[in-house]
Amino acid sequence: MTSDPLDLNIHLMHPGGPSAPGDPNVAFHIDGVYHLHYIVKHNWRENASFSFMHITSSDMLHWEWQETKLQPSFTDHGMFSGTGFITKEGDPAAIYHGQASGINQIIIAKDNQLSNWHKPYPIEIRGHDGEEIDIKHWDPDCFLIGETYYAITGGQNPGLIKSNDLKAWVYVGYFLKHELPEVVIGEDISCANFFSIGNRWMLLCISHPLGCRYYIGDWDAETEQFVPDTHGRMNWRREGQSIAEPLYRDFFAPESVETADGRRVMWAWCATLDPDLDYKSLQSLPRELSLAHDGSLIIQPLREIESLRDNLLTFDNIVVEPERRMNGGNAATLITDLSEETYEIRITIERAQAERKRFGFYLFANQERQGLTLIIKPETGTLRLGGSEAPFRVEDLPVGKDIELCIFLDKYLVEVFINGCQAMIAAHIDWQSSKGFYAYSFGGATVIQRVDIWELKSTNQGYLDAKINRVWEIDEK
Repeated sequence: MTSDPLDLNIHLMHPGGPSAPGDPNVAFHIDGVYHLHYIVKHNWRENASFSFMHITSSDMLHWEWQETKLQPSFTDHGMFSGTGFITKEGDPAAIYHGQASGINQIIIAKDNQLSNWHKPYPIEIRGHDGEEIDIKHWDPDCFLIGETYYAITGGQNPGLIKSNDLKAWVYVGYFLKHELPEVVIGEDISCANFFSIGNRWMLLCISHPLGCRYYIGDWDAETEQFVPDTHGRMNWRREGQSIAEPLYRDFFAPESVETADGRRVMWAWCATLDPDLDYKSLQSLPRELSLAHDGSLIIQPLREIESLRDNLLTFDNIVVEPERRMNGGNAATLITDLSEETYEIRITIERAQAERKRFGFYLFANQERQGLTLIIKPETGTLRLGGSEAPFRVEDLPVGKDIELCIFLDKYLVEVFINGCQAMIAAHIDWQSSKGFYAYSFGGATVIQRVDIWELKSTNQGYLDAKINRVWEIDEK
């Protein structure tokens, strides 16, 4: 089989080509094995439908494809977004929207390998008086609080329902006690995933126009509502994407799982990074989520990625010094050429070098072209990666805290983490034209204290095998 130049080395991709949507769904850690599903579009009975691919891993990096059990030839309907949960009896289960059924569904596994499932059944909702409730059914999530199952029905301020047995569901009311001022009127709560984090609760979700976002808050047991006090975004508009009709989906449709050691790890479907990707089912690197002492969200790359490191290259005290002139001036200093395909780069810049300083790095660059830019911009309080900007201000870091950047390069796909408080993703399809990695500074000299560069070993053998054995093949009849 001819190698596809778009095949990545450490990112999770569908082995069957264009297949959007690619929402990650129904994640578990059971008996030492991580299970993840993701949506794939395909034909079924001569119409478009959707199935959940099933993949397994021991480390959330090396994945193997399993037979596709959750598909319309078994469920009698397509599979739209949902989540996995463990029942009070200890059985793996999933809640999801039955595409073309108009209703949310529950399905329970027969074994911990998720190799066999009971038939799904629809969720029927009634009021406290026993009357059937007419409520919007959309991307659901199910979670246990005490001995009570709760489920979010999806949409703008979605409805909340509850049950003691996953069969009889009663309508509670609105899930959110209030909305937050930075949330735009019209944003929906879809691809929802609600879980405890630290001593608080977090709702990881999207709005369809503006992509991945989250709320942090508390659970009000008396009113049975989520009371958010913090809202944040994980996705930002790129240049060229419409402002009047937003549809920003570079980081989209998240899902998370609790690891064996209690960490919260998430993935997101990278839907619109570049037209050349042709809506491939491509997932972000796994991200660890936790709370800082002040209650803010910490976002870090999965620590297991460190096991992939090889051939360390280190640079100390790199000086980038623009020539002195009245209107600032800028300079770029070559650090090294990155001639391999996959890297992790860790960078430390002393705090005193970063304050009020516009500086950064060029990837895939040479003396004639800047390639992909990564720049801290104090004038806008943002971190710019390519054509996107996300909030980041040096002065918001704890006093004395240095700048800590982590960059992952996987061929054309770049993910950036800075000080645990921000993360961004970008594609640079023209990644092979130039290999230079430069440091940049504007207005004054900047000293880059340390740069560590590792080559990363590939994790995609399961993907390459699945392209050939096609164990995941779907029944289209």
